[in-house]
Amino acid sequence: MPVSKSRRGDFLIPFLTVVFDSAAIEFSFLFSYWLRFQSSLFEYLGYVREEVPPIEGYWIGSLFIVLVWLGLFNARKMYGARRSVSLSDELINVIKVVSLGMLVVMSAAFFYRDFSYSRVVFGLLWATSITTIFTGRAAVQWFERRLYRKGRHLQYAVIIGNETLADQVYTRLNAHPTFGFFVVGYFGDSPAHDELALSKAEYLGRIADAARYIKDENIELAFLAVRAQDHQSLFELIADCEGVNVEFMMVPDVLEILTSQVKVKELEGIPFLRIKTIPLTWWGRVSKRAFDLAVSGVLLLLSSPLWLLIIIAIKLDSKGPIVFTQERIGMDGRRFMMYKFRSMRVGADQADDQAGLGIKNDPRRTRLGVFLRKLSLDELPQLYNVLKGDMSLVGPRPERMRYVEEFQQVVPKYLDRHRMKTGVTGWAQVNGLRGDTSIEERIKYDLFYIENWSLAFDVKILLRTVKAALTTKEVH
Repeated sequence: MPVSKSRRGDFLIPFLTVVFDSAAIEFSFLFSYWLRFQSSLFEYLGYVREEVPPIEGYWIGSLFIVLVWLGLFNARKMYGARRSVSLSDELINVIKVVSLGMLVVMSAAFFYRDFSYSRVVFGLLWATSITTIFTGRAAVQWFERRLYRKGRHLQYAVIIGNETLADQVYTRLNAHPTFGFFVVGYFGDSPAHDELALSKAEYLGRIADAARYIKDENIELAFLAVRAQDHQSLFELIADCEGVNVEFMMVPDVLEILTSQVKVKELEGIPFLRIKTIPLTWWGRVSKRAFDLAVSGVLLLLSSPLWLLIIIAIKLDSKGPIVFTQERIGMDGRRFMMYKFRSMRVGADQADDQAGLGIKNDPRRTRLGVFLRKLSLDELPQLYNVLKGDMSLVGPRPERMRYVEEFQQVVPKYLDRHRMKTGVTGWAQVNGLRGDTSIEERIKYDLFYIENWSLAFDVKILLRTVKAALTTKEVH
């Protein structure tokens, strides 16, 4: 299948992003000036009307800001095809760059004494820039993914491997056509088994044939998904592709590699590979706890009318308590009582042995419980667990003791998930691993979160949780 390397989207999408960013920054600067000096908003807020400074100084300053901020976005590699970048990632990156850009702007204003800039305008500029830049990027992303859905500007790729790991890659890519990848086929020692979804793709030959095919067909991306014992063939493939413009992306097949943040650390001239670390420093624990308290407090306040409606609805729908409590295992194996709005009939937990981790269309649910679980509203009382310090907003989901005892015997590194507080939501959950899904897969995502924790990562997960609650089907 001949593949052309020319894709107008490789130029069009970055060009549109630069144009939208420039317009958004310029608009934000002039809008902030107008809002501060020419609208009546600040008079209503009690500010004394000041003499309006000439707009020329702000106009010249805005041109400087546009150039500097575009450079910062480019330095963060935020111009290019945004194939697999979610809107939550985009928002976090925009906030980071705009905040850094504001430091540059304020530093320049401090040294440029010939013109006095309003601090209020700077504050407005920060808020409006984040809003307008993100809105523009969301519009470009919508346009970009619309092109991909139509089969335009796709990046053609091959998969190296023919077993379960390669099948997972193929399945995930097919489930997300908006990533803009088209899998031409796969290479392996033999065709994939019929029970694998990968078998529906074209078998292109043995791994030894891949280098020639990549060169002849101008393939620009290869997903490496083979067993550990086949890694020697990968080294030969990469060597054979020397001088060829192809990107290799490897999917680790070993749990320790997948979930660890491997870094080189030097001690007295001796290099060490650090494959496991303490997930939270003292400052990390303090900042995560402060974030939990602030966000959960705000969420409790904002959701209080919803709580009242749910409480009334539960009492009208069925007999029994409003809140369901159950012992769960948290950080360092400590036990605590987790709270949920009751979504099942009284005594339903006595049949947990038969239900396991969840069954589809569970007959124990109440009519209201079906609705609460579909939108994850039954989890709201866990905000109280967060305030108490039993849980965090984000972290591995807590399990019951009997499941912990069972899983630690059969799932590698299962107990490592207790190195951090359990969460109301988690990285595994926003990636679709909820209810009766694979425990092994969930552990991989939980451990990846623990090893790569940051407040920005927590914000990303919370944003994706809101989206998942509004778009996914009922959780079992």
